[in-house]
Amino acid sequence: MWTVNGKNEAEFAGGRDDWTGAARIAGSCTHFRADVEEEQVADEPRSCYNCRYRRWSVSSFSCLKRC
Repeated sequence: MWTVNGKNEAEFAGGRDDWTGAARIAGSCTHFRADVEEEQVADEPRSCYNCRYRRWSVSSFSCLKRC
């Protein structure tokens, strides 16, 4: 579910619209920490899209603590 971007960071291969995949990965991630409420975008509380360790890119996000 990850690719390596030009900055040598782990980037989510599901892009910005794989809500199920992002929740599935976060469900088993020991590094997941919820971001502040105003930065959360997914309805599912435990989702990579809501994690404080994700950094948005143009097409997806990078994980600073990739599982």
